[in-house]
Amino acid sequence: MAVHPPVVIYPPSASGGRRVRVDGEILGTAYGMRDLAEFLRRAGLDPEVLDLETTWLIEWRGGGPDEWSEAG
Repeated sequence: MAVHPPVVIYPPSASGGRRVRVDGEILGTAYGMRDLAEFLRRAGLDPEVLDLETTWLIEWRGGGPDEWSEAG
């Protein structure tokens, strides 16, 4: 059985920002790391303790933490 990260950050959208899903629930759209940190706090995770770029708890799709708008 595969273990999936509880936090998924989706690729940047055409209108900007990235959807954030925690434990299967979409929490909203983050437009940067500050927004992501707030979503994580609300989900009970401490963004001050986690290395948001490398933790196994977060799956970055369509680019890493430096990409918040659609390429092109």
